[in-house]
Amino acid sequence: MSTHKCTGCQEYMELTRRQFLGASGATALAFSVPAWLPRIAYAQDDCVGRDIIVSIFLRGAADGLTLCVPYAENAYYTARPTLHIPRPDDPDPNHCTDLDGFFGFPPAMTSLLPAYQQGHLLIAHACGSIDPSRSHFDAQRFMEVGKAQDPSLTTGWLGRHLASVAPLSPTAILRAVGISYGLQRSLNGSPLALPIPDLDNFGLTGNSGTLAQRRAVIESEYELVGDPVQAAAETTLQTIDLLNTIDFANYQPAGGSVYPSGSYGLALKSTAALIKADVGVEAVAIDLSGWDTHNNQGVTGTGAMATLMTSLSAGLAAFNSDMFSPTVPKNVTVVVMSEFGRRVAENGSGGSDHGHGNVMLVMGNHMPAGRVLRQWPGLDPGQLFEGLDLQVTIDYRDILAEIVKYRLTNPNLATVFPDFTPTLRGVTSACRGDLDCDGAVNIADADSFATALVDPAGYQASHPSCDINRADVNMDGVIDGRDVGAFVGSVLGP
Repeated sequence: MSTHKCTGCQEYMELTRRQFLGASGATALAFSVPAWLPRIAYAQDDCVGRDIIVSIFLRGAADGLTLCVPYAENAYYTARPTLHIPRPDDPDPNHCTDLDGFFGFPPAMTSLLPAYQQGHLLIAHACGSIDPSRSHFDAQRFMEVGKAQDPSLTTGWLGRHLASVAPLSPTAILRAVGISYGLQRSLNGSPLALPIPDLDNFGLTGNSGTLAQRRAVIESEYELVGDPVQAAAETTLQTIDLLNTIDFANYQPAGGSVYPSGSYGLALKSTAALIKADVGVEAVAIDLSGWDTHNNQGVTGTGAMATLMTSLSAGLAAFNSDMFSPTVPKNVTVVVMSEFGRRVAENGSGGSDHGHGNVMLVMGNHMPAGRVLRQWPGLDPGQLFEGLDLQVTIDYRDILAEIVKYRLTNPNLATVFPDFTPTLRGVTSACRGDLDCDGAVNIADADSFATALVDPAGYQASHPSCDINRADVNMDGVIDGRDVGAFVGSVLGP
């Protein structure tokens, strides 16, 4: 018999207790989007067909140096004499599995190897918020609103995204779901968004014999109060009816997928059923908590973090085989992030303290994945942030902004990420070949493609708003003659 031990700091435990308290305010915000925000039409071409986004937040500051192990760094093993994952060639059965000759997955993350090898999984390392805060509360808020140190910004980056694009379905009554008791801050400001802790059990509780009568009373009472409360009540009741049309309990995943037990696995499985029902939902936010591992971190076997990693990776692996099957793939992008990483050096309690740089995971079938994206800063003492932590060399908003622009087909990056100019990192591949940036890959791109190939400077001068990386059609990281065949194939089709 095992006993669960709480390893988190006091601030993290207080934060988890407070998460429910934001529910009422967040829900009200979801129905009070400013009318002046721009609207755009979404493209129908397969090159830029808008993805549904699933955002998973690892609350508590997950240890990115364990999620994706920099085994080629001697300094990693020096700083963590007991809290490390052995190298791939180590006879220890807990050794990591090589990914690219520098990084590896710990045993608890290896269920994601198929997604990585299929090119569906991208890992961004030395990534995160450049704000130096080591407060769970502040760092989570800054990441979810998409800007640090701005108390006037109350909407979330996903909320602003949805508020600045036309709905995928004009008749949608539910565009975003936060699988939680309170709407996640990232969805604040979203039109038609609701917090729903269990998609299969969303409705009025109580005696079934009086259900119709109680519902009629609710409808009549809320007619008198006016918007936004009336709109929220009406949408909630309509959403109950909508979700009741989806058989979540008997949903059969594709590809032999088996989701892990527990609330996180159920959330992912229900999300898959919701997306496949095509009811107009465009964004889903899911939380996986418990990553504040100050003591007894347990990165292998049945340790606390190993158990969390096993659940995280098993859920993502099931979602990958369920949603991105070769026969009926879905346009979905999954983003996994955490507020900050852990300190490079282990502490005296078998754990790690609040750090800085971290990893992000991005999963989908429209990106040159199967790689670890990084500008690696090193882990020697002189290379660390404040002499303690992994540096952040890739702003997490760079990753999100490229997904918003190319996979969610939203050009309003200044609205989604105010006062931030992203550096595009080649995360997505949806528009490879679209060199005239009209949202389609066809013969009209030929002249622009030729210019990008032989005169990159000339192309950038004539197409200042287009990303020249679109000319890397075969996604090998180089723009050269080998892209010609791939471009012709993309124009002519199979």
